[in-house]
Amino acid sequence: MDENMKQQENTGYQQADYQQQYQQTQYQQVDYQQQYQQNQYQQPVYQQPVYQPYAQDTEVSVGDWILTMILCCIPIVNIIMLFVWAFSSGTKGSKSNWAKAQLIMFLIGIVLVIVICAATGATLLSLL
Repeated sequence: MDENMKQQENTGYQQADYQQQYQQTQYQQVDYQQQYQQNQYQQPVYQQPVYQPYAQDTEVSVGDWILTMILCCIPIVNIIMLFVWAFSSGTKGSKSNWAKAQLIMFLIGIVLVIVICAATGATLLSLL
């Protein structure tokens, strides 16, 4: 009988050991599954930058364009104002681009006048 009791105790211990190992294995599987799910579904957080328009991106009003054209009719003032509007940081984008285009056209006009005057002068000198 003593041997039977020892066998039952050993069997009980073995069953307890198996249950403990089984529970540990179950905990390990649950931990692994949780880690896998976290890694699988977790994506990096991306936040799109917020667009803030600059003061240069706003429209130029009709009244501002009329004032601009009146100022461009005044000699010497027109050239100074074109440089101010073209290269000032406070000027709106469309007006700045317009002023730069006007300056380029002004320079092309000056070069053409010089070339035509030189050609006319050379022609007149050859007639003498």
